[in-house]
Amino acid sequence: MFDKYMFALGRGVRGVMQALDDDKREAPVDPAQAARDVTPRPAQVEAQNAARDSAPLAGVALTLGPTARLMGVVNVTPDSFSDGGLHFDAGRAVAHGERLAAEGAHLLDVGGESTRPGAQPVSAQEEMARVLPVVRALAASTGLPISIDTMKAQVAARAIENGASVVNDVWGFQRDPDMARVVAQAGVHCVLMHNRAAEDPAIDIFADCVAFLRRSVDLALAAGVARDKIVIDPGVGFARSHAQSFELIRRIGELRALFGLPVLLGVSRKRCIGAATGQTVAAERVAGSLAAHLYGALQGADVVRAHDVAAHAQGLAVLSAIEGRVA
Repeated sequence: MFDKYMFALGRGVRGVMQALDDDKREAPVDPAQAARDVTPRPAQVEAQNAARDSAPLAGVALTLGPTARLMGVVNVTPDSFSDGGLHFDAGRAVAHGERLAAEGAHLLDVGGESTRPGAQPVSAQEEMARVLPVVRALAASTGLPISIDTMKAQVAARAIENGASVVNDVWGFQRDPDMARVVAQAGVHCVLMHNRAAEDPAIDIFADCVAFLRRSVDLALAAGVARDKIVIDPGVGFARSHAQSFELIRRIGELRALFGLPVLLGVSRKRCIGAATGQTVAAERVAGSLAAHLYGALQGADVVRAHDVAAHAQGLAVLSAIEGRVA
């Protein structure tokens, strides 16, 4: 050992340092020291991160209050009617959701499949690839209830595991027969929306809406969904004429009283707003959307779903002040 270091000394300081390093590599491992060494190895860190990212994330429960709650829209799609493609990238979608939260949203609605007329269907796998990272990130970063806008039970179940606490089904549990069970077992809120396969201006749209929602509510209750977890939605703009959409908005209070359930109203940027205002560009229908939502809030709507959160937050705040609900 002495000869080894004398030889190394003859090579200078660099040689001595090399010899010391060689000894460290060749020295037997002290079991006691190994037990004390708890520094995570790269593989350990990767495994821990993977386990954390796959572990179920508890979502924040939705609470309804004396004034309308504001639901911000986060479309993770390339083809939504109002903002298709703007937030298709997960990073941009998360940043958009965080901005809506800062602007005053009370909950965020994340969707990965466009429901506009003529939109191409999306597989469950593709939909999950789009929405799950966004749902999980927003649930962790905003502290708000996260709603998953889907008509697929598989997507809803995985979104709930990733922090969603509301399932917003545009077919009111009548498209995927497993949806009611998923919601019931998770104990989360649901939004049951009235929908139709095709527009028919000749029908009594209110009667059709009531009959459809009765079936949806019955399916939910039969599966074990608690009644206080159910919100209904008249489905403004879905397979109905503009006149029928306006009738449903006008009768929000009647719908709410008939069911004794909270009502969500979503008119944001829709074609009926354009029909009334002449605005052909969806993003330019902010003022008209706000007017419809404020009217709905006056009729008793419990949640309004909007793309333009800042404008709606101001409008709802002023409405509350006028009603004497805030100082």
